[in-house]
Amino acid sequence: MENMENMDTMNNTGNNLTLLTDFYQLTMMQAYHKAQQVSQTPQYAVFDMFYRENPNQSAYAIIAGLEQVVEYIQNLHFTADDISYLQDMNVFSADFIEYLKGFRFTGDIYAIPEGTVVFPNEPLIKVKAPIQEAQLVETAILNIVNHQSLIATKAARIVWAAAGDTVLEFGLRRAQGPDAGLYGARAAIIGGCHGTSNVLAGKRFNVPVGGTHAHSWIMSHDTELNAFRSYAKMYPHNCILLVDTYDTLRNGVPNAITVFSEMRAAGVESKRFGIRLDSGDMAYLSKEARRQLDAAGFTNAIISASGDLDEYLVTDLKAQGAKISLWGVGTNLITSKDYPAFGGVYKLAAETGTTGEWLPRIKLSENPIKVTNPAEKKVFRLYDVETGKAKADLVTLVSEKIAATSDLTIFDPIAPWKRMTLRANEFTARELLQPVFLSGKCVYSPTSVMEIRKNSIAEQATLWDEYKRLTKPHLFPVDLSQSLYDLKQKMIHEIRA
Repeated sequence: MENMENMDTMNNTGNNLTLLTDFYQLTMMQAYHKAQQVSQTPQYAVFDMFYRENPNQSAYAIIAGLEQVVEYIQNLHFTADDISYLQDMNVFSADFIEYLKGFRFTGDIYAIPEGTVVFPNEPLIKVKAPIQEAQLVETAILNIVNHQSLIATKAARIVWAAAGDTVLEFGLRRAQGPDAGLYGARAAIIGGCHGTSNVLAGKRFNVPVGGTHAHSWIMSHDTELNAFRSYAKMYPHNCILLVDTYDTLRNGVPNAITVFSEMRAAGVESKRFGIRLDSGDMAYLSKEARRQLDAAGFTNAIISASGDLDEYLVTDLKAQGAKISLWGVGTNLITSKDYPAFGGVYKLAAETGTTGEWLPRIKLSENPIKVTNPAEKKVFRLYDVETGKAKADLVTLVSEKIAATSDLTIFDPIAPWKRMTLRANEFTARELLQPVFLSGKCVYSPTSVMEIRKNSIAEQATLWDEYKRLTKPHLFPVDLSQSLYDLKQKMIHEIRA
């Protein structure tokens, strides 16, 4: 009974995902543990989680998933069943197994807040901890943040394409499993969607849920008109009728108009009513439906659309004058079908030496994009005072400070001759990485998903539209400070010498 009570307590704050890791994380942990037993010197490390390329041809991404990372770290421990499973592998020594029995995360984690606009090659999450702890958490952090950031970014693009129209996430049935559907819905809301069809997400995250009815509702009645009447009677104040089961313009829309007319004659003032299109040429159908609805006096009737929509189709439909004001986006959003993986990585940036001093670390590659930025770092976002728009991000050494009271010259780390000088008092600097755990203690204050969404929309508004284009957008500058750039070049030359 006591064990069951403990289990219930843990489930109140989240699931124990400690074994949601790659096997080599555990074997490396054991090797680190053994080395420290020999040297009698604890080793600490700094790892950066970042990504190298924006998804979906974007110029930016939206970070999401931090709340689940917090839950993961808070529940990070090896249960008796986990220990038994690892012992049975006959891979891990008795003293390492004993260490795992008392394992808890004791380090620091810094992260860019959820909903923030982010860019390649800047740390989204920084883990500073004993190296065994920092190594173990890599896989789960990547799994959580990669997925949710991918969906949040896709949602932001679709919402931008909708240009102020309502966008609902409708993808649960096509998501790659329950967790992808649940947390994908959360991420879609963070990216800007107004609601979701996912009821569990609505309950879990306190976000709006919505929907209409299926074709089966129409097919289960003797006539389409009676199906509409029955639905309108049940839901008079939220009556969106699916009109394409048989013939959209000859039957569906006229039958909907008949029902709306009967409601009006009965004195029913519906707060929200209209039609949904799920197939066919939606530009043509929506314009013809709008003409029929307006002619009948229902100028405030909503025309919604669903059915394999994405940001490109929404843009094309709006360019063709489609009369749609509510978009239900499913498969292409919840799976990010055209770009199915975010590509975040987790790399060592610094570690302590034999005397405890911090030593920068760098990974080299024949591919320049895979050369990492060494040392523990900060990330600053620089804003234009007059417009409030973001000018650039600057990645610095952790010891550096940015003073907006002095001129600041920044440069492209790949093409350093490309320079920009920000004049004193004409810019502001905001430090992006915020403490989440300090010495193993959570200092993160949870924020509602709808508040994160609000902040995300405000974040996106700091970007000029040139950065939001769906194809070939202008690239946002992410620069290195002179000190960080010099350190990186010095390490490259020393290693390659």
